[in-house]
Amino acid sequence: MARVKGITLIILGGLLWGTTGPLLEWVLATTTMSVPFLLTVRLIVGGTLLLAYLLICKKDILSIWKMPSWRNQLVVFSIFGMLGVQYGFIATIEASNAVVATLLQFSAPIFVVVYVSISYKSFPPRYQIIGITGTLIGLFLLMTNGGLGTLLVSKTALFWGVIVGIAFAFYTIYPARLMKEWSILIVVGWAMLIGGIVVGAVNQVWKSNEWDLLFQSNIPLIMLLLILFGTLAFVLFLSSMKYISAVEASILSAVEPLTAMIISVLWFGTVLLHFQLLGVILMLIFVTWLSVGGRKKKKVKKAM
Repeated sequence: MARVKGITLIILGGLLWGTTGPLLEWVLATTTMSVPFLLTVRLIVGGTLLLAYLLICKKDILSIWKMPSWRNQLVVFSIFGMLGVQYGFIATIEASNAVVATLLQFSAPIFVVVYVSISYKSFPPRYQIIGITGTLIGLFLLMTNGGLGTLLVSKTALFWGVIVGIAFAFYTIYPARLMKEWSILIVVGWAMLIGGIVVGAVNQVWKSNEWDLLFQSNIPLIMLLLILFGTLAFVLFLSSMKYISAVEASILSAVEPLTAMIISVLWFGTVLLHFQLLGVILMLIFVTWLSVGGRKKKKVKKAM
C-alpha cells in the first residue's frame, strides 16, 4: 500500500506541475507581468499559506531556525533548489513555451549522473552512457528538428533550460537529510517564502507598477491556481520520496511533460514538427532507461 501511495502522490504532483506550465505561459503571453514579479507573488503567498496552515494545526515551524546546521541547509535549498527550479522554469517558458521548459527540466537525471560520477570519481556505467546519449539526441532533435544549422529554440531558452535541469537535480538530491529530520510541509513552506523574499528583494518588487495586473480580468483566478497547483506539486513530489525510490519517481515524473504537451496542444494549438516529436519520444524513453537501468543494477547487487 505504501508503494501505491507513493506512485499516486508522484503522478498527482506531475499532473499539477505539468498543468502550471501552460498556465504560466498564458499569463506571460497575455499580460506584461515579469518573471520576477510573478514568482515573488507565487512563492511568498504559497509559502505563507503553507506555514499558516501548519500554525493552525499547532505545528512548531520555528525550531528549524534554532539549529545552525539545519538553518543553513534550509537557506541553501531555498535559494538554489526551490528558487532555482521555479525561476529557471518560468524563464524558460518566457523564452520558449511550456512544453520545451518541462522537457528541459525532465533532463535533470543527466545532471544527477554527472554529479554522482564526479563525486565518486568513477566513469558512468554503460546504461547511463546510453541513457545520456539517447536523451541528448532527443534534445538535439527537439531544439533543431534535425537541421544541423537550425536552432528552433532561442539560446536564452536553452540557457534557462539547462539551469532548471541542474536546479531540479539539486532539488531532488540535496534536501534528503532535511526531509528525514523535518516535516516536508515545513521545509517547502519556508523554502517558498525565503525564495520569494530573495527574488522580490533583488528586483525591488515593491517599486513595481505591476500590482494592478493582479486584479485584471481572469488574472486573480489564474494566479490562485498557479499558487495552489505549484505548491501542491512540490509537496506531493517530495512526499512521494517517502514511499518510492528516486528511481521510480524519475520514471513516473514523465507525466509532467506529457501533461504540459497535451494542454498546450489543446489550449495554444502548439504543434511540434516531426523530428521534434521524435525528440520528445526519445527523451522520454532514455530518461526512463536511465532510471530503470539504475533500479536493475541495485536489484543485481542485492541478489549477490
